[in-house]
Amino acid sequence: MAIQAPLPPLALSMGEPAGIGAEIALKAWLQRDGAELPPFFIIADPDHLAEEAARSGLSVALQAIASPVETSAVFAKALPVLPLRLAARPLPGKPDAANAPMTIAAIERAVGLVQAGEAGAIVTNPIHKAALYGAGFKYPGHTEFIAALCGVQHPVMMLAAPALRVVLVSIHVSLRQAIDSLSSEAIRRVSEIADSALRRDFGIAKPRLAVAGLNPHAGEAGAMGREDAEIVAPAVKTLQAAGIDAFGPLPPDTMFHAEARKHYDAAICMYHDQGLIPLKTLDFERGVNVTLGLPILRASPDHGTAFDIAGKGIASPGSLIAALHLAAEMVQHRAAFDRAASNRAAFDAS
Repeated sequence: MAIQAPLPPLALSMGEPAGIGAEIALKAWLQRDGAELPPFFIIADPDHLAEEAARSGLSVALQAIASPVETSAVFAKALPVLPLRLAARPLPGKPDAANAPMTIAAIERAVGLVQAGEAGAIVTNPIHKAALYGAGFKYPGHTEFIAALCGVQHPVMMLAAPALRVVLVSIHVSLRQAIDSLSSEAIRRVSEIADSALRRDFGIAKPRLAVAGLNPHAGEAGAMGREDAEIVAPAVKTLQAAGIDAFGPLPPDTMFHAEARKHYDAAICMYHDQGLIPLKTLDFERGVNVTLGLPILRASPDHGTAFDIAGKGIASPGSLIAALHLAAEMVQHRAAFDRAASNRAAFDAS
């Protein structure tokens, strides 16, 4: 058997410097052995990291690197930092517009490194979008921005925790807009991307997709709305005809309890809160935001900048640690899937 080359390290973008991103990155690195963390480097300002370590009482060695390839040699003894200098000294809980261009640049740099094969996946610390708008940020969130950097028109958001995966048909739009824009085509497209990602990036050979209804009781045969019969159900039939194991529409209030979750690998949800409320209720600490449908892999903690606790040293790194683990697992699954596909192609050509 051929020996496979080590997988490249994970790239962690710094996120909003006035938030908890630096603190949780430092705490995650400190737990590298106990949590068996994969090697990662952070794109950030070393001075900011050092100041946050001192403020939080964390003893963390930092080492600047010139390239991600140095990560594996550094990670055991110091947190590898790919330097990106901030324009202004960050104050906890008080975002500064002067640092917005660097926040954006860290994401762009991380994406570029993954695209070049120097990093295996990007893990993104939380950003504060309002602070970025003055620097030309025109996107509803990380998901749409990274998709634009990758030239992808329809990114798909998955939230994943050990007990549940949810995939969203609509993302950062109002509830009214989510309902008005719902279509069989959108459900089909999102479900197909989810099915492909579950196979390639999660190692699930035959994914099962539970499709949520839009209305209470999935419309109750039209008594509570026609969308489930006229939009959701036709999409499910189209997916089944294409060989995808999808079923529904299911009443949203009964599809997330423990027994129901045993029968599917991901829930296709019609709008943002329909999926995020059950997932965050079940496992807020280990929820991970994953962007599907990209040529690269991206994961993120499923929480925000937490300005209210920034600088207090009490932020939990749990979701970031979960994101780092899941990103590394996806890198491994995708590499194995692509190797198998390449081997099959070579065999068929021989």
